[in-house]
Amino acid sequence: MNSIDIAAFVAFFVFVISFSLWKSRKPAGTAQTESDFFLGGRSLTWPIIGISIVAANISSEQMVGMAGAGAAEQGLAVSAWQLMGSVFIVLISMTLLPRFLRAGIYTMPEFLEYRYNLAARSIMAILTVLIYVGVLLTAVLYTGATALQILLEIPMQQGVWIIGALGTLYAASGGLKAIAYADLVQGLALLVCGMIIFFAGLEASGGWTEFSSANADKLKMLLFEGHTGYEDLPWHSVFSGMWIVMIYYCGLNQFIVQRNLAAKTLRDGQLGMIFAGALWLLIPFAIVMPGIMAGKLFATELAEKSDAAYPLLIKHLIGPGLRGFIFAAIAGAIVSTLASLLNSASTIVSIDIYQRLLRPDATEKSIVRLGRLLTLVFVVLACICAPLLSDDVFEFIQKFQGFIWPGVVAAFLGGFFLPRAPGAAGVVALLLGPLCYMLFQILNKDGLFSQVLDERLLHMHYLTQVLASFGIVFASMIAITLWRPLDAPRKLPVRADIAVETEPVVKLAGAAVIAGVIALFLIFR
Repeated sequence: MNSIDIAAFVAFFVFVISFSLWKSRKPAGTAQTESDFFLGGRSLTWPIIGISIVAANISSEQMVGMAGAGAAEQGLAVSAWQLMGSVFIVLISMTLLPRFLRAGIYTMPEFLEYRYNLAARSIMAILTVLIYVGVLLTAVLYTGATALQILLEIPMQQGVWIIGALGTLYAASGGLKAIAYADLVQGLALLVCGMIIFFAGLEASGGWTEFSSANADKLKMLLFEGHTGYEDLPWHSVFSGMWIVMIYYCGLNQFIVQRNLAAKTLRDGQLGMIFAGALWLLIPFAIVMPGIMAGKLFATELAEKSDAAYPLLIKHLIGPGLRGFIFAAIAGAIVSTLASLLNSASTIVSIDIYQRLLRPDATEKSIVRLGRLLTLVFVVLACICAPLLSDDVFEFIQKFQGFIWPGVVAAFLGGFFLPRAPGAAGVVALLLGPLCYMLFQILNKDGLFSQVLDERLLHMHYLTQVLASFGIVFASMIAITLWRPLDAPRKLPVRADIAVETEPVVKLAGAAVIAGVIALFLIFR
C-alpha cells in the first residue's frame, strides 16, 4: 500500500466519521435521549434507511465469506441468500413493519412482552445478545481482520483491535443516527467499489463471454444433486428452511429492524426496506461473481483459503489511489456492520434487561451512559474471541444462528396467527427452538456437536434442520393454545401519530423488486 493509497484511506475515514458525528450532534445544552441514541430520534427517511440497511448487512462476512463461498464450490448459488432477502424484506415491509411501528416499540423483545409476557421478552433478549456478541461480532471482526491482513499485511490480532476501535468510536459517540449517516456514505461507496471490482475482474477474465463459458457450472442460482456445491446449499433448501431465516433476518432481527423502527413515517420505513431489497440485487455482481473470477485467476493462492478471494482480486487488479479508496470502503463497511451490531446489542441489554428488569426508574441519561459502556464491553469480548475462528466463516455464521431462528420466528408468527396463544406458548417456543435445533445438530454430527455421536444418524442440511425445528415448535404452540387459550386476545399499544395504510407507490416498488429477483433466477437457472 503506497502513500497515495494511505492518503485516500485516511481521508475517507476522516470524512465519514466527521460527517456522521456532525449530522448526529445535538444542540448545545441538549441531552441525548433514549430515542436519540437508540432510534435516531425516529427521524430517518427512506433513502438513509435503505442504504443503511445495505451497509449494515453487506460487510466482511459477505466480501470475505460469501465471495469465498462463490470462489469455492457454491458459485453464484450463494447469492440466493441476498436475493431471497430481497423478496422477504418487501413482504415484511407490508406486513410486520406497520404493526411494529404502530406499537411504537424500541426493540423486538419488547414486542414479545406486549404479546406474551415478561419472560418471553427476557429470553429473546438474552438469546439475541448471545448470538450477536458470540457469533456475529466475532465473525465480522475475524473476516475484517482477514481482509486487512491480505490487503495491508496487518497481523490478525492487530487488525481485530483496529476494527473494533473504529467501530466503537461512532457507535458509542453518536448512536444510531451517527451510524445511519456513516452508512449513507459507506454504503454508496461499497456498492460503487463492488461494481468497479466486477468490471476489473471481468476484464481480467477476458470479458463476459469467456468468463461465463469458463464458469458455466458456477453461474447457477440453484444447485441440483451431482453439483459439487450441492451438499452446501441444495436447491430445495432455498425454498424450504431459508424462508424462516429471511423472516427472522429481515423482520425480527434487531440489527436490521432498528433502522425501520427509527423511520419518520410508515412510508419511509417501507420504501427504505424496499430500496434495500433493490440494492441487494447488485450483490451477485458486486460480490459473488468477483469471488468466482478470483477462483479462476488465483486458483493456486486460494487453494488453502478460499475466503481470501475478494481481497486478492483488489490487491492484484486495482491501481494505486483507487485501491486505497476501495480499501477504505471495505474497511468502512466492516466498521459499519460492527457499529450496528454493537448499537443493537447495547440497545437490547439497556432497555430490555437493565431498564425493564433491574432499574425501572433509571433515568434516560443513565441508560444512554450504560449503552455506551456496554458498547465497549461487547467489542472487547468479541476482539478476544475473533482470532479463534477459521475459514468458511459464512457457513459458521449461518449454522450458529440456527439456534435462534426457529423459536423466534415461531413465537412471532404464533403471536399473529394464534391470537389466543397464552404467554406460556411464547416462552415454550423460545426455549424449545434452540433445544430442537441442538438435537438435530447432534443427530447429524454437525457444528459444535460433531463429536457427540460415533455415527451420523440423520442426513439433513442445516436449513432443513431449521425447518423441522420450526415445525415442532409451532405444533407445540398450537397444542398449548388448544389446551389453555387466552380468554381474549391481548391488545398491543397504539402509537397514534403514525399511519398504517400502505401507499400504492410502495406496492409498485415492492412488485418491481420481486420481479427483479425472479428475472435473476430465470437468467441463471
